[in-house]
Amino acid sequence: MNTDTPPAELGDFLRTRRARLRPEDVGLVSYGTRRRVPGLRREELAQLAGVSVAYYTRLEQGQSPGASDGVLDAIARALRLSPDEHAHLRNLARPARAGRRPAPRTETARPSTRLLVEAMAAVPALVLTARFDVLAWNPLGHALLAGHLAADSPQRPADRPNTQRLLFLDPHTRELYPNWEDEAPRAVSALRVAAGEYPDDRRLAELIGELTMKSPEFAALWSRHPVRKCAFGVKSFHHPLVGPMELTFEMTRLPDSSGQCLMMYGAEPGSSSEAALRLLAAGVASASPSSASPSSATAGTSAAAATPSP
Repeated sequence: MNTDTPPAELGDFLRTRRARLRPEDVGLVSYGTRRRVPGLRREELAQLAGVSVAYYTRLEQGQSPGASDGVLDAIARALRLSPDEHAHLRNLARPARAGRRPAPRTETARPSTRLLVEAMAAVPALVLTARFDVLAWNPLGHALLAGHLAADSPQRPADRPNTQRLLFLDPHTRELYPNWEDEAPRAVSALRVAAGEYPDDRRLAELIGELTMKSPEFAALWSRHPVRKCAFGVKSFHHPLVGPMELTFEMTRLPDSSGQCLMMYGAEPGSSSEAALRLLAAGVASASPSSASPSSATAGTSAAAATPSP
């Protein structure tokens, strides 16, 4: 289990961001070549942000929970943080601030959301929790990402798929992503954002702890403290049934307090990826409507038992 406290998380985050900047990057004169720490020193960052060294030190040590927006904004500018990193800094610096999101409790997708996902017959779609548990997917989403898993597994909390766990710990999923080395940092970045938004989510902390212990690659990426929401972009797949695909994706947070997101995939019109996705959809559509296991119908053969995931 990830036992890092919010103050420790804040200190780690600020230190990694200081380490990636050199004095000359921000217009400071660096005297000499021997520096005890990589990147900016605390006093250099404090100078850039216009705060005292003592105050910044207390902030980095998690001893200034009442930091103002102005101070945090100044530090974000000095560190050249991205918008996602800036928001993450605020979450870590003020864990007790009013309005902070509570740990998500909803563990099922709303019936209306399920109907929406099911209606997207030509679009791979799934519903995810804030910690990336799969609450629902349509047959094409299941066929694309996890045909080797039971189609009804999202309905069973005991073995509900988690896309980040699959990415790091499931060999079938790893084979699904030919550019796994690009996909892994994106997944860790998204988990960092979630951990900042939901610091009291015990299951999220347990997931991070599990991945840290079982995957050295995850642990190495996590230590770098990457932060990016990754709500849209392009993913490369090498599906065992239809071959290579380049699919765009969009992740949209549902308009309620559950923290759930709707994830959808698409292909460029007229591309080979669109043809491959249509072929996969045709295999899904050819399955018996009364089939109790869309995972086996997806492949059309026993090969479905060896299909990858997200």
